[in-house]
Amino acid sequence: MSYRLGVDVGGTFTDLLLVHEKSGQVWTAKVPSTPADQSIGVLNGIQKVCERAGIDPKQIDHVMHGTTVATNTVLTGTGAKVGLVTTKGYRQVLQIARSFVPGGLGGWIIYNKSLPMAPLACTIEADERVSAKGEVVRKLDEKALRVSLRSLKKQNIEALTISLINSFANPSHEQRVRAIAIEELPGMPVSISSDVVPEMQEYERTVTTVANSYVRPRVDRYVKNLKAKLGQVADKVKLHILRSDGGLASAQSAADYPVNLLMSGPAGGVTGALWVAKQAGFPNLLTVDVGGTSTDVALIQGGQPRLRRETTVGDVTVRASSVDIRTVGAGGGSIAHVPELTKALRVGPQSAGADPGPAAYNRGGTEPTVADANIVLGYLPEMQKLGGDMELRRDLSQVAVKKVGDALGLKVKDAAQGIYNIVNENMVGALRLVSVEQGYDPRDYALIAFGGAGPIHANALSRLLGSWPSIIPPGPGVLCALGDATTAVRDERARTYVRQFSETSAKEIDKILKELAADASKGIEAEGVKKSEMTTSYQVDLRYHGQGLRLTVEVDLKDLQKKGLKSISDKFDEEHKRLFTFALPLEHELVTLRAAVQGQGIKIKRQPLAKGGTDPKAAAVGKQKSFMEGKDVTAIVYDRAKLKAGNKVRGPAIVMEMDSTSVILPKHTGHVDKSGCILIYPDNYKAPKKAASKRK
Repeated sequence: MSYRLGVDVGGTFTDLLLVHEKSGQVWTAKVPSTPADQSIGVLNGIQKVCERAGIDPKQIDHVMHGTTVATNTVLTGTGAKVGLVTTKGYRQVLQIARSFVPGGLGGWIIYNKSLPMAPLACTIEADERVSAKGEVVRKLDEKALRVSLRSLKKQNIEALTISLINSFANPSHEQRVRAIAIEELPGMPVSISSDVVPEMQEYERTVTTVANSYVRPRVDRYVKNLKAKLGQVADKVKLHILRSDGGLASAQSAADYPVNLLMSGPAGGVTGALWVAKQAGFPNLLTVDVGGTSTDVALIQGGQPRLRRETTVGDVTVRASSVDIRTVGAGGGSIAHVPELTKALRVGPQSAGADPGPAAYNRGGTEPTVADANIVLGYLPEMQKLGGDMELRRDLSQVAVKKVGDALGLKVKDAAQGIYNIVNENMVGALRLVSVEQGYDPRDYALIAFGGAGPIHANALSRLLGSWPSIIPPGPGVLCALGDATTAVRDERARTYVRQFSETSAKEIDKILKELAADASKGIEAEGVKKSEMTTSYQVDLRYHGQGLRLTVEVDLKDLQKKGLKSISDKFDEEHKRLFTFALPLEHELVTLRAAVQGQGIKIKRQPLAKGGTDPKAAAVGKQKSFMEGKDVTAIVYDRAKLKAGNKVRGPAIVMEMDSTSVILPKHTGHVDKSGCILIYPDNYKAPKKAASKRK
């Protein structure tokens, strides 16, 4: 028998989901993360989940892993010392960058720009030049290059980036510089822009490749360390890492191109939410993944997540495909504090993390966190054990939250309610970024909440946004691991192709897209995926002639062959109107063509939930004094494992399970459907007359 394991490492907990490939049976586990060495937490989790399944870890064939190593490396500024080779005259490409300053008028006064990941002192110039058409204008001066590379060696760089002008059109000079660099700097990891992102725009291509070099040594060490430790318990296991776009990459590809992993962890949650949404019958969703440190949100339209051609981590933006996920520093471990100057309650972005964690964990933490506030409010009952075996200390939570109460002159419960309300508003701010500010009405979408803390806040978030129902999936705390386990290997190829529509044809575009798909499929085949199991999607980056902005639109080859280039331009105009309310009577211009090839993910055969009546009393396990909406209430506590399809859980109620806790507020009811999801609606809810749609 063979098994597949999904692993999601978060800031506080490591979640695992084990799947039997033939039967589809699943087992889950949740263990504390080990920030000093994440692989230790992974091995602890493997031991725990295998004990529950009653199997030997050697029976695990595949491990699919969502990781935050690359993300955290960028956020903490702990990457490698990077050397950079540019074309002569372009040494300051990272310093000039783009003239974007966040904030409103006068934002530049307070904006502290981060230093480039490749210092100017570690940047050298190659005497060469290639034209935009790929013609060699000036040959590479190899002798001078060798002298410059030796000077870089004295700088003790740890990784090297090569990004030459117009290398997307002709990579020969970059490839030769790499060969020379390997000779002069043996053992040095080298990244070239024509491999990492072979697209136009020198700054974007350079900063992306530099970011790849910046995180590469650390990711490489982590992947090798994890493979070695996995080999100790499962000697034939095959490791894959989740990409930012929701697909899987081989361990080697992940180590070579880690810039594609910057949204690896959050992407797993969106993939898992998609699987659950199909079971529940909701194609249009707002996803909310609330962990211990942060909340990740995304929008799903028509069963497909929105993808971005750029990935942003902190103030670093790179050219890499990712699910359109927005992150805010609001999670169960977010610390509440009252600044002395303003005396205004703030929550996050600082987090207690896994060590020492919230005060209730009894690991030395003393600062008031969101988790502590939830315990004081009675949303996390003392009978609840996190991960199935971690006890919570209500008394320690009260002591911690009292600090906030004393600073504001409030009772402990009122202070806890304030913390809860503020963190919800922080989450709503992130949800507006992927909905309202993208031209979508959140009232047209259901809201699915997961992560360990997501179901506690789901009902309140839906009420703030008008997004119904609030969907609580089965096993919400390990949904990211489910996404990791059920996704498939993916690879993509892109080509810069700047042409006005009058300069090309649908036939030419069709030909190039098919060539890109054929090239991408080779990488998939190398992972053992059959061509019959592959699916291919096509995209183009488009703009009006003379416009700097580019928008990405999906391409249907059949429509392209039938309707010609108009099938692309119509989609572009529609998207432009949605974002900016207008279209322009100008000729359209192609910029980049792209093809993505993906294999098939494993199919989990989840058994339908046993049917029951509307009364859930058989699942009731006790009562909990809670504080909801400024009032003391008595909430009925339910064991989710005992709920049946058709049960109606009326609020105030608390539903407990191994990996999470759900809160149903007064005047709301949780409807248990056949897939095991809890669908929360207001008691006075009236379904809209029309189906979910984009705002016109």
